[in-house]
Amino acid sequence: MPYHASALRPSWPALPAALRAAIADRLGAPVVTARVAGAGFTRGFAAVLGTADGGRAFVKAASAVEQPRLVDSYAREAAILDRLPAGLPAPRPRWTLYEAGWFVLCTDAVDGHTPRLPWAPAELDATLAGYAEIAAALADPPAGLTALGLPHLADLARSDILWWEEVAAGREPPPALPEPVRGRLPELVALESRLPRYAAAATGLTHGDLRVDNVLIDADGRAWFCDWTWACHGPAWFDLAGLLLTTYASGLDADRLFAAHPVTAGAPPDALDATLAALAGYFLTGAAAAPVTASPHLPAHQRWSGEQALDWLAHRQGWR
Repeated sequence: MPYHASALRPSWPALPAALRAAIADRLGAPVVTARVAGAGFTRGFAAVLGTADGGRAFVKAASAVEQPRLVDSYAREAAILDRLPAGLPAPRPRWTLYEAGWFVLCTDAVDGHTPRLPWAPAELDATLAGYAEIAAALADPPAGLTALGLPHLADLARSDILWWEEVAAGREPPPALPEPVRGRLPELVALESRLPRYAAAATGLTHGDLRVDNVLIDADGRAWFCDWTWACHGPAWFDLAGLLLTTYASGLDADRLFAAHPVTAGAPPDALDATLAALAGYFLTGAAAAPVTASPHLPAHQRWSGEQALDWLAHRQGWR
């Protein structure tokens, strides 16, 4: 997947003039440069803006008429960022505004790049260390965050991730499966069904959408974690498994990386298998139903991610 160029976003000049004027006014100077973000799977505006006085900021914007769900996502992210513990490697929010029918979220700009694939060892080490820091800080989340009423992964899993059960019941069309996994539907259903129970036992908060394109590596080699829209109550090892799909695809020992990470301490022995089964079903069925408002690269990302999760699971289960 070209994760550094997966988004399809409007340019700065394509935004309404009134919106551009309002953003410049909040930034305190005219906008002279706009570097549009290439990563991500939405069509919302997202760019690092440079101003005439030398200032820089990262700005997201979406139309309430054309992208109401994206507006809700940006507003939710703004509230979450505002309540994250200070000092974490996450962009700090500056302000929000609503102008010309558009919602805008402004944060500090992070100078960095999406990790290169296959993973470079230093970038992987920085990302895993950074996520350990995030997870430790959110293991006992601050009251401000919990007051937002964030969802629970256990509930999301029951409604959004038990896809093999839907396939088995004939409510979802079966995705194409590779030879080693054909005939394994009962095992997939059994494995994914464990995830809600495991997730319900977690007391902390997790990022909820930890992918390689939601990570930035800065000039000092530190990893920053972006796009906090889907933060939820759940086990940090769920996020770790999703992130490690790209390490598995890179030919690295993803089993070892999962087992060695601090967030897996105390996890059920089959937590990784349950997560891989659930992610495989979620991604493979979702690839056929991506919304038209998303990036055209989203189905390819979902298909590829599902294939990696299924292959990793098949390897662990001895199905091949």
